[in-house]
Amino acid sequence: MAGGSAPAGRDAPQPGTGVAGSTAADAGPAPGSSGRPIPPAPGGVPAAPAGAGGTVDRSAAVLGRTPSPFTPRQLARLDEALTMSSRETGIDFSVYVGAFDEPTRQHAERLHAGLGVTAPNSVLLAVSPGQRVLHIVTGEVSARRLPDRSCALAALSMQAAFSVGDLVGGIVNGLRMLSDQAGHPSPHRSFR
Repeated sequence: MAGGSAPAGRDAPQPGTGVAGSTAADAGPAPGSSGRPIPPAPGGVPAAPAGAGGTVDRSAAVLGRTPSPFTPRQLARLDEALTMSSRETGIDFSVYVGAFDEPTRQHAERLHAGLGVTAPNSVLLAVSPGQRVLHIVTGEVSARRLPDRSCALAALSMQAAFSVGDLVGGIVNGLRMLSDQAGHPSPHRSFR
């Protein structure tokens, strides 16, 4: 897994990396996913991949970590989008919303690696609204089904939604676009 990201106003993934980066608009850090949590970053709250349980990790708000700017309805919408994307493609999608350490790209890659054995077939949408940064990190296997161009198009769509203050809609649309581009897994080969 390699990567690149683009400064504000640009969205050009590095050739042959399997990942794309973009910028995002401002909002607060919070969770928005389901399943096993990703280790949190300072000032950020993990959101994790859609898993067998299909529940949203709301423990951050309950335990007094960073409060969520997402309503329960928004969290349910994010959970549904993650679950559907993962179920339809066989790729493990996950979302992280929170602050990044510098350099931001390496931090996003560490979060992706933190997914453990599922990382090769995973896609992480890592968003830091306060820093206006978005990274899409693909694993070795998932990158074969989601080339740089697909990730860049999803990043542009997400950026457009973020720029008008629609954080949840941007993430949901990005997941939908990535899911559509990845398609259904082939029954004749394994992606794990």
